[in-house]
Amino acid sequence: MPAKARSRPPVSRAATTALPARPRRVPGRRRLLVRKLAPSRRSLAVGAGILVLAAGAYVVARETSLFAVDRIDVSGGSPRVDAQVRQALAPFLGKSLIGFDGAAALRRIEALPTVVGATYDRSFPNTLSVTIEPERPAAVLRSGASAWLVSLRGRIIAPLSSRADPQLPRTWLGAGAAKGVQIGEILPLATGGAVTRALGLAGGFRRHVSTASYAAGELVFHLRSGLELLLGAPTGVPLKVAVAARVLRLVPPGTRFVDVSVPGRPVSGTTISTTLSTQGSSGG
Repeated sequence: MPAKARSRPPVSRAATTALPARPRRVPGRRRLLVRKLAPSRRSLAVGAGILVLAAGAYVVARETSLFAVDRIDVSGGSPRVDAQVRQALAPFLGKSLIGFDGAAALRRIEALPTVVGATYDRSFPNTLSVTIEPERPAAVLRSGASAWLVSLRGRIIAPLSSRADPQLPRTWLGAGAAKGVQIGEILPLATGGAVTRALGLAGGFRRHVSTASYAAGELVFHLRSGLELLLGAPTGVPLKVAVAARVLRLVPPGTRFVDVSVPGRPVSGTTISTTLSTQGSSGG
């Protein structure tokens, strides 16, 4: 018998179908993309022209009178202090606001003995606006016939006549210490600085003080009522004067002193000798 023909198993088409070849990258595609994104020569030239025009406009504005300072507005101080600031800034009149040297202007202002600090604003086209923080008077420093106005920070503001500003407390220096007093300087603690800073910290209570002294580490306010207020070390002054303000309303007639050197244990008395013995017994 003839042999049966063997049937071949069907071949899967998936097995014989060739996978599509991965597309080859076109080498010039990246270069073409870069060329599209890169600025053209024309746009570069336009950009360079804009920069040149801007630089030229800056130079013109800085060197011409277009934005020159012709007005200086000062606020924050008294008319006299504001006038001093305008005078200090006079060299900047006619100079351009564009190239205004703010650091130099602030140095000139802060060199004034009447000014603590300042800020400024360029109000175009031609105005310089300045706001100052003035020194606040705290006391009159006396030495013999000489007198000086002193700020809350202990800075010498100006010379005075000995009878000027009678509402301010007086503090005294020895003749030797007075020779070194310079307008605009900050007083050292040992030569008036401790007293004036304490008076500054006393706030509104300062108006009750006629004179003040600091010796051997002890601060004393001599009140206009004739009573002496002993504060001890020149620390914690706001608390001490707050305690004193309450105690002074309670002390009996004839009281000569109130000791608030230890604010939690105020002491009052009628004689200076009592003060000394009380200070010794209270133990600070």
